Amino acid sequence: MAVPKRRVSHARQGARRSHLHLKPRQNTYCSRCGEAILPHVVCSHCGWHNIQGREVIAEVEEKEK
Repeated sequence: MAVPKRRVSHARQGARRSHLHLKPRQNTYCSRCGEAILPHVVCSHCGWHNIQGREVIAEVEEKEK
């Protein structure tokens, strides 16, 4: 089993882990209602899909009884 000969410094350890940081979330905005959405995802507010340019979830009007 490999055992390190010397202790790894904080700077060297940090340099090794530099790519492990969290990246900020990339938001896009719905071209129909302006709500913030994730890219390539249907808008949960109005059901519009930016890339396809069409309504994916049809808005259903509630029937009054």
